[in-house]
Amino acid sequence: MKRVGVLALQGAFIEHIDMLRRLGAEAFPVRLPQELQRVDALVIPGGESTSISRLMEIYGLTEPLKKLAESGLPIFGTCAGLIIMAKQIEGQSPGPLAVIGVEVKRNAFGRQVDSFEANLPVPVLGKPDFHAVFIRAPKIERIGEGVEVLARLDGGTVVAARQEKLLVTTFHPELTDDPRFHEYFLTLASNGGHGGSSFRPRRS
Repeated sequence: MKRVGVLALQGAFIEHIDMLRRLGAEAFPVRLPQELQRVDALVIPGGESTSISRLMEIYGLTEPLKKLAESGLPIFGTCAGLIIMAKQIEGQSPGPLAVIGVEVKRNAFGRQVDSFEANLPVPVLGKPDFHAVFIRAPKIERIGEGVEVLARLDGGTVVAARQEKLLVTTFHPELTDDPRFHEYFLTLASNGGHGGSSFRPRRS
């Protein structure tokens, strides 16, 4: 099983670690550059993207992480993690990693009080629909070449996507009891990014 680091500078990192350990992965927090040497895959959690980006720079993580991402490290970014990974952010500079070919709009659904939940059809995960929790969520406004859309809201807004071994969601799958997105990420990380139709969740 993969050794999965979870960036633990700010945000919902404990929930990701718990979910990954439930699936049998060796999951642990990452706060320092030397800890990246242990990882086979990485999760960047939700939280406050500006704070996470600033702390990445302070702790010397930005450049090592960018090099690992560009060299093919599997990365799963949720909410703020998506913003950090995006090649374009509407009206702003790219995220500090800038590795996945999407354009995002920050806080696109409104403030904390505008948070919501939705049941999403996600074909790669099978049935039932995935119950997604959106908290100050970004929107994926544009999709670049080589990026596969995994889920949309009823109005067509893209809320989950992948590009080879890079997986992103605008919502917080770690705040549910459904492990399928984490399980799917572990599958991507294990088979060189060719998850697709070969993925079979443990629970239906």
